Amino acid sequence: MEVGNQTRVLEFLLLGLSEDPELQPFLFGLFLSMYLVSVLGNLLIILTVTSDSHLHTPMYFFLSNLSFSDICFNSTITYAGCITQMYFSSVLVCLDNLLLTVMAYDRFVAICHPLHYRIMMNPHLCELLAAVSWIVSFLVILIHSLLVLHLSFCTHTEIPHFFCELTELLRSACCDTLINFITLYSALGLLGIVPLTGILFSYSKIISSILKMSSVEGRYKAFSTCGSHLMVISLFYGTGLGVYLSSAFSPSFSKGAVASMIYTVVTPMLNPFIYSLRNRDMKEALRKFVSRSFFPL
Repeated sequence: MEVGNQTRVLEFLLLGLSEDPELQPFLFGLFLSMYLVSVLGNLLIILTVTSDSHLHTPMYFFLSNLSFSDICFNSTITYAGCITQMYFSSVLVCLDNLLLTVMAYDRFVAICHPLHYRIMMNPHLCELLAAVSWIVSFLVILIHSLLVLHLSFCTHTEIPHFFCELTELLRSACCDTLINFITLYSALGLLGIVPLTGILFSYSKIISSILKMSSVEGRYKAFSTCGSHLMVISLFYGTGLGVYLSSAFSPSFSKGAVASMIYTVVTPMLNPFIYSLRNRDMKEALRKFVSRSFFPL
């Protein structure tokens, strides 16, 4: 008997990271702490950039968008529908990917074309780049979600993950998912490899320009402005691409879940620290914001 599309009455069981009752309280406390640190840290970044006129530059404008994306990333658990959770979590992964690419371009213009920076990275272009990143993310993932809605699932489907991750959802389907995987990896190539190539090209030009600088202080300042971004890129791409590429060859739950946890939980939590502790302007702005907000004279 052919199995019909039962997604309307289907209940997905998320297995989480562990089924050990003794370990679950520890994991709950750990993830709750990481969630609170992530939300509060990224919210503090947004408020600091908004309140300090010295930070109203393209770099911090895109950083605010990235922080907002990271806050939303950790808040999608409040919606009951697994498909909806998959949609928004995938949108935010795609958005982070595009914003990191735009930020690499911003650093490329700032270091390689400093005299034309304000003209090339004008407010209208920054707003356009941010808007395109949001729109493309919503539309691309909408295609995947519509394809998932046409899949048939067996009742009482167990997903060996701590959230409704797209590839795990496709593996749980009781029908042919070839078209879904072809679409997924085609999108991964366009929105993963192409932006990463752009980032590598930008930083090859940046490093070349830095090495040509005669001033040691100038080199240090240029490297410090790019260091934070490079650390975030390494965490995001190293784990994110690893999850989707490895899923095609070695569907290992433990490896995939750990990698997913890094780019969905750990990276959003570390971003505020990476960008604030390694940036002199951000540290000074944070100090002023905290003093003005919590210790007014």
